[in-house]
Order: sequence, then structure tokens, then C-alpha cells
Amino acid sequence: MSTTVRLRRWQQRALERLDSTATPDFLAVATPGAGKTTFALVALRRRMAGLPGRRVVVVAPTAHLKSQWVQAAAEYGLVLEHGWRPGDGPLPADVHGIVTTYQQVAGAPRAVARVARGGLVVLDEIHHAGDDRAWGQGVREAFGGAAWRLALSGTPFRSDSHAIPFVRYAMDEALPDFEYGYGDALADRGVIRHVDFPSLDGDMEWIDAEGSVRGASFDEILSGPLASQRLRTALSVEGEWLPAVLDAAHARLGEQRRRRPDAGGLVIATDQEHARGIADLIERRHGVAAIVATSDDAQASERIARFAISTDPWLVAVRMVSEGVDIPRLCVGVFATTTTTELFFRQAVGRLVRARRGDGDLVASLYIPADRRLRAHADEIARVRRHQLVTSGHRRVEEVDLEAADSPTEQMSLFAAVSATPVGSVDALASEVTGPRTAPEFIDDDGLLLELPPLPSHRAEADTAVDQGVAPPLQRRRHLRSLNAARAADLVRHANLSHASVNAELNRLAGITRITEATETQLERRLAVAERWLRS
Repeated sequence: MSTTVRLRRWQQRALERLDSTATPDFLAVATPGAGKTTFALVALRRRMAGLPGRRVVVVAPTAHLKSQWVQAAAEYGLVLEHGWRPGDGPLPADVHGIVTTYQQVAGAPRAVARVARGGLVVLDEIHHAGDDRAWGQGVREAFGGAAWRLALSGTPFRSDSHAIPFVRYAMDEALPDFEYGYGDALADRGVIRHVDFPSLDGDMEWIDAEGSVRGASFDEILSGPLASQRLRTALSVEGEWLPAVLDAAHARLGEQRRRRPDAGGLVIATDQEHARGIADLIERRHGVAAIVATSDDAQASERIARFAISTDPWLVAVRMVSEGVDIPRLCVGVFATTTTTELFFRQAVGRLVRARRGDGDLVASLYIPADRRLRAHADEIARVRRHQLVTSGHRRVEEVDLEAADSPTEQMSLFAAVSATPVGSVDALASEVTGPRTAPEFIDDDGLLLELPPLPSHRAEADTAVDQGVAPPLQRRRHLRSLNAARAADLVRHANLSHASVNAELNRLAGITRITEATETQLERRLAVAERWLRS
């Protein structure tokens, strides 16, 4: 593990601001792709030096992001357990902390509080603490006793009646302690890519919820429910509109892959059936197999992780990669979902913006329906609108209308798509505000190199192992637990005893109370005891 990290200029400024903040809470708002995770992990390393022995708790929005945090933390020598459960008891001495989700925190706040008491907390995409009243209450109860709380946000979140815990407000507006917006990142160059928003009009015909035949192009102004039905019709895999957009996106991806062979594309689908239908369309029309990741698939996170390091061209997902998932090779997207809120749209854009060395003047493309709501969101991004985080009472009229249109209580019993015909060509939304598309400029400035303080002494042995390139600590731990379980099963058969009796005796002989609390050394000792018992 390297003890030196090269920071981006905004990360250096944010760390300086953090160091000068006397309160235990800090909210950093930075545009997607800017490097919030790196900032947070460097901040943790520095804070741990001043508060040795404190546990770390990272809260992520999804289970997939838990794994991503564990992997990122390992690069900084931090050992975080993402399989922790409330009933596991104290953490092993050679683990720095845990990664959990907002949902898990809400379900067991007191158990999380025992880990976090006096410790260091990172709240990733903090706006999720306001998604549900129980989530916000759980966060407040779980982390009220922490010594330090770092909140992160990359996208503006819709206001509602739930104020976000540990965030300062002026009137109804949240006050970030440090803010780094989309415009700032574009100006710095080398941080994020420019994004174009090619769109396509169409003539759609459908049967509405009352059984009446309707028809409209995207140019026509419709009420919220009818606008959603028109969009749903356009996105039907049985129509002609969606295949036309997929063809254009695939051609664009082909252009990108001639420059960067690992360039990837993402289609955000409406539901599982829709995702599989889109994957079939891509394979039939272009002869390539798309990776499908949906929430009903237990292997979805593993599929996304494999896609991230592969050269496969297409990933089709339902919400699984809308926020936080880091796949830098993505540069072409298709917005094929009926979710039209600004928050979700910005999350989708965030999957395509991360710049890489060697990209040159590569411009990412998110293909969108010519729906007025989506074009408005795209235009706001193109105009580099300042992000705002607000509480109740100041919601834009458009957002209220969007939510009503997308309400799950909408009557769709008689709805049926009849036809969707593309009109015209796929045109990119132009903007005079985004500025010239100059190539990213990666600055190698020795002044941005930061020496990381050493980790607490009880991790010295694991740090050396990382430097020598051996298996990461959590991977070794899982392997040792697996071996221990296998030997216990062998002993059940060998000694003709129950599982409970065998495990209790192995724990006693190894000097541990529970296997979930065992360090690597104790797991190795327990395994040796089991093997001696088998040989006896």
C-alpha cells in the first residue's frame, strides 16, 4: 500500500477546509465523478491518526456500493467488513470498521450505535437519510454518539418533510461546508467529461387508462399522466422508436471503441422485463450479448463488477447503477426508463462523466427521449446550473408534476402501447454555456502529493501484507472462515457430535467467544486446532 496519494486540487482545498472545521460534522457536495470516495478515505486516514483505536462506519445507499467501498478502502490499508450483521457482536481487533446501508441502519440503529460510539462515520449520498422518516431517525440514533461525521453528496436531492440529520440549514436550504459543482469540474479539466444529450422525436399511439386511443409526438404538451403514457409507449421494445435509438447509440459506442477498445455503454431500463427485452434487441440487431443487471438477480452486483473490468460493450440495468457505481469506461448511455425526476436523471448522467487518462477530447453521450421534462433536465446540466439542497416548502412546480405523473398509484389497467415511430434524426442538445470541448488536462503537480499518516499500530502486520501483494485482509478472513466451517463439518462426522458442540469446543480451544469476533491469527489458531483434532 502506498503511503502517498496524489490529490485533485478540489480535494486538497476540501481537506484544508475540513481541517479548519471545529464541529464534528462536515458536508461535502461534489459533482459525480469528481472523486468523493478518494477525498473521504484520505480524510479518514488523517482523522484516524488523531483518534487512534476508533471504529469506522461507512453508510452507502446500496449493497453493491458496500462492496465498492470495501475495495476502495483496501487501497488505503483500511479493512472494512461489509458482511457485518447486528447480531455479530464486537468486531475483530484487526478490522477497522464496517460498511452498511441506510436501510440496515434504520433496521438496527442501536446495534450500529454500539460500533459507531466515539468513532468515525462517513455518510455516502446523505440525501438518502431523508428518503424515509425511519431512515433519518435511524441515522440520528445510530450516529449521534460518533466523534466525527463526514457527509457526502453528489446530486441535488428532492426536498420533503424530513430534514437530513447532521446537516446545517439556513432557513430551508442545506449549507454544504464545501461545494464543488459541475461547472467547477469542467473548468478544472481532467476531472469530468463533457456530456452531450442526443434526443429523438417520435409519433406515439397508445390506449390510455380509460381505454381511449391517444396519439401524440414529443412536441405536444400533455398532462402529467398522458406524458408518462406517451413516454412508456416510446420505450416499448415492440415499437420502432427504441430500436432506432439503440441503433444510434450502438453506432456511437462503436466510434468510441475504435479509439478506446474497452469503452462501454449503459442502458437504464424501466423494469426487469424491459431490461431483458432491450438486451434481446441489442443481440438481434447488433450480434452482441448485453450484460443484464436487475434487482431480482442475486448475482447482479457480481455481474456489474465483472462488467466494470471487462471489455463487454453493453450493460442493461434497472436502477442498479443509477448512483455511485464507479465504471469509468462507460461513455455512452441510453435513458430508457419512465422515471423522469431530476434527481434520477442527474444520477444517470453521473455514470458517464468520469474522465480517464488517454481519453483525449472524448465526449460522453446520453441518448434521451425528446420528452420536455428530460430535455429540461439536460438543458439545466448543459447550463451548469448550481446544485441546491433544500428542505420542505421550496419544491419546484415541475418536480411536483413529475412525481404525480410517475406515481405508482396511476391507473394503468387498460394502458397498451400501439405504435412508436421515430421522427427525424437523433439530434444533440447544443449549449452555448458548456464551452469548447477541449481535451482533459491531467495535472501532475508535486504540490498535490500528500503523505498519509500511518494506520493504528494493530494493523502494521496487515499493512505489510498489502505492500507485499498478498491477498487482501478481508479475502484472507473469508477464506479462513470457509476453511474453519469445512473442518467443523468434517469433525461433526469424525467425532459424531453436533455442529453446536464442535464449534463450541473449537472456540474454547482457540480462545475465542464467537467466530465473528476472531482476528486472522485466532482463525488460523482455530483451524490448526481442528486439524489436530481430525488427526487424533
